[in-house]
Amino acid sequence: MAKEEKKQAEKKILTVSSSPHLAEHVTSQKIMIEVIIGCLPAVTWSIYIFRHMAVIVLLSCLISALVTEWIFNAVRKKPQTISDGSVIVTALILGLSLPPSIPFWAAIIGTVVAVAVAKMIFGGLGNNIFNPAMVGRAFLMACFGTLMTTWTLPSPLKAKLPDSEIAAVTQPTPLALAKQPIKDAANPDLLRKATPYNLNENVGIMFYGMTSGSLGETSALWWLIGGLFLLLRRTITYHIPLGVLISSGVIAFIAWRVNPDVYVNPLVHYCGGGLMMCAFFIATDPVTCPLTKLGRVIFGLGVGSLIMLIRLIGGYPEGVMYAVLLMNAVNPLLDRWTRTTPMGGHVIVD
Repeated sequence: MAKEEKKQAEKKILTVSSSPHLAEHVTSQKIMIEVIIGCLPAVTWSIYIFRHMAVIVLLSCLISALVTEWIFNAVRKKPQTISDGSVIVTALILGLSLPPSIPFWAAIIGTVVAVAVAKMIFGGLGNNIFNPAMVGRAFLMACFGTLMTTWTLPSPLKAKLPDSEIAAVTQPTPLALAKQPIKDAANPDLLRKATPYNLNENVGIMFYGMTSGSLGETSALWWLIGGLFLLLRRTITYHIPLGVLISSGVIAFIAWRVNPDVYVNPLVHYCGGGLMMCAFFIATDPVTCPLTKLGRVIFGLGVGSLIMLIRLIGGYPEGVMYAVLLMNAVNPLLDRWTRTTPMGGHVIVD
């Protein structure tokens, strides 16, 4: 009798687990592999136009990132997490946001800070508050400002110069050139002022990529191709990229229409700097962006708006790094404010 009652009790047991209850065959490793694939067009192009300098920077970031995470896990006696691929994504994003002329030791220092301080100290993948690559870049910008703002002429353009001039050739980035008319307009004592017209006429060159800048800031085309790949694979959703592009485009368009003698047209901002890389690969980091669709839209609008405010009003030509880090800080509030109603409604406690 006792055995039959026990069998009946076992049949009536209902296993209840916490949400979410829907499972998909998606792993962190699969997501990171697809992000790496999406980065390959930009990586290939950066190596083409900066040759061995790009290879040195990218390898320095990759090797130091893998070693740092391995050592950190070994010291803490935790399972190794290198195989999930997240540290490779961090290394690639950081490396592509660095200038090609930066010394390898500086790239290593920035990578160690990105992986150890911004990721592993917080508990590893899924626990970090700020985007690790942007933290590493911010550290380098604060410590080695000159190294982070020294730009190199692309190798295909160097080949067209006489041998006697190649060693001394540097070139400002398109965003630095776009910033100069804004600075000149704020100086009433300056008689000769820079104009943005040359940049407006060279958007095509900036789009496919043959300008100075960080390794991943020279071509909007390859980031657009990689971003579309991630969207088609549903690795990312359209909410954040659309928010970034719409808000930045609207602000840039208003400034351009109000004063076209000072501000460049929105296409220059789209194709110059790291806006495309940010929209599809940096701001969409699944750990540091909101969970809800509405939260992601607000997050994207905030990132795009901050980028343009820094570019148009702030002291820096580029604003991607600071915009992403500031919105990362707001992310917990966005998750709280945009929390969805669970099925069946909220529990009411008397």
